[in-house]
Amino acid sequence: MQLDTSTIMMILFIILLVASIWKIYAFLPNKALSDDDTTEASQEELLSLVLSVIKKNEGSLTPSELCEKIQNDTAFDKKHFWRFNLNKLNQLLIHYYSENPKIDSIEDIKKSF
Repeated sequence: MQLDTSTIMMILFIILLVASIWKIYAFLPNKALSDDDTTEASQEELLSLVLSVIKKNEGSLTPSELCEKIQNDTAFDKKHFWRFNLNKLNQLLIHYYSENPKIDSIEDIKKSF
């Protein structure tokens, strides 16, 4: 049985395609990382920490002061939330403001307690 050149090329193409798809699949992450702070549960934990720090502190807070106080809090897990910074705090606050339309500042959050 003699095969045409095009048939041999098609068979090699399919074999190499399957091999390359398998190599891509092998390197895709299949489980969540232990320090992944982008999950819904981690976001809720961080938001509750932000709210508790706002509740504990007296006086007005700027976002940068709030970020420092959160990072210095004893409940803050530095290994889990190692990516936490001012930008992440601003995103959390914007998300909280969108869920609570009557609140639009850190002062309003403090007053709501």
